[in-house]
Amino acid sequence: MPTKDEIFEKVQEALVEALGVDNDEVAPEATLVGDLGAESIDFLDIVFRLEKAFDIKIPRGELFPEDVWTNAEYVQDGKVTEAGLEELRRRMPFANLDQFAKNPVVQEFGNLLTVADMCRFVETKVEVTD
Repeated sequence: MPTKDEIFEKVQEALVEALGVDNDEVAPEATLVGDLGAESIDFLDIVFRLEKAFDIKIPRGELFPEDVWTNAEYVQDGKVTEAGLEELRRRMPFANLDQFAKNPVVQEFGNLLTVADMCRFVETKVEVTD
């Protein structure tokens, strides 16, 4: 059972390897896209590295629910609807969506996920010790 610090260190290592960034850039508040430069193809690599580092399975769409973006009930005119926000909150309890909800433009969603969110996600998949 890893500690929160150990989870952070492994998430940090996975992001450094997947994104080619320096350790000091991977701070808890850093966003994956805006600060670390992740692109959509990188998310597959990130998922693979997290699965390997923590010996967990991450089903497609669990960490990054891309099917929400193609559902007309959840996205209209480039913005996430209330129903879409509810679905994202249900499927991504590890992410703080409050800021995004103020102006839920789909293209801004990538700037939402932080390193801390990745750590919280992993914590839901493994037993954590304090």
